[in-house]
Amino acid sequence: MNAIERGWYEKSWWCWLLWPLSWLFAAVTAVRRLAYRRGLLGSTALPVPVIVVGNISVGGTGKTPFTLWLCRWLQQQGYRPGIISRGYGATIKAPTEVQPTDPASAVGDEPLLLAQRSGCPVVVCPDRVAAAQYLLAQHDCSIIISDDGLQHYRLQRELEIVLIDGYRGLGNGLLLPAGPLREPVSRLQRADLVIANSQVHPLAQGCMQLQVVSATGLSGQDTLPAGPVHLLAAIGNPERFERTAQAAGFTILQRFFFADHHAFTEQELAQLPTPLLMTEKDAVKCRAFARPGWYQLAVEASVDAGIEQQLASLIADLRS
Repeated sequence: MNAIERGWYEKSWWCWLLWPLSWLFAAVTAVRRLAYRRGLLGSTALPVPVIVVGNISVGGTGKTPFTLWLCRWLQQQGYRPGIISRGYGATIKAPTEVQPTDPASAVGDEPLLLAQRSGCPVVVCPDRVAAAQYLLAQHDCSIIISDDGLQHYRLQRELEIVLIDGYRGLGNGLLLPAGPLREPVSRLQRADLVIANSQVHPLAQGCMQLQVVSATGLSGQDTLPAGPVHLLAAIGNPERFERTAQAAGFTILQRFFFADHHAFTEQELAQLPTPLLMTEKDAVKCRAFARPGWYQLAVEASVDAGIEQQLASLIADLRS
């Protein structure tokens, strides 16, 4: 966590110095939301339902593991899901379908992980409307999941699922740049489902947990038993990754934390000590030059029964 993020979540006094800029950001986002609601800015409806999975804060909240869980759950309900995403960090201008063998630099690390783990078609493009239309033209999908698309109002949606970090919460509750929020806390009231990651939160209707599946080698099929490791992460909330590793029995010797979506090079990792344990999101960027002693910690989302029941009710309403 960098100094600015630490200030947001530790509620440092200096954040209030940025409050005028935060107020300006709030005004701009409010006008934009109102313009879409009143029809002053156009939005597009698709012939299949759209489920948005997003958050109102910057930083990691567990969207990727939840999206993987949601894909499997929807398939069990008889749907044929497809995923659209922005493809953060990739220089993409036209809709592009992600192949499991693509380099992360070309399509984005999270979309690549989704393509490899979900078995569903994944299309990336900054224009999510174009991405969704391309996806439907290429695949017989009966429902679309828009990854991190909560603020992309040009695409109409039937359901909004918002994730928040139960451990960190929403920080000081202020909007950017004085705080971590993209939209005000009141925005949660208009979401269909709010899920807290890691522990319960008063603003969420339920909780999900990240359960460790295994720690496997990047360059082979060997597994790493619990023990001393060095951590590598370039995600929005590396502290949560550390807690997950510790809960699985690993002892942390050193931490090598980088900015979210950091594009690793072989040279900068060559001298790092082993065993080196990283997230799956980071592993997709490092597998091409992986060395012995590098491992990925595979996790899966486990969702409260109450959340699953609420989701089933929401989906039943869609069908009717």
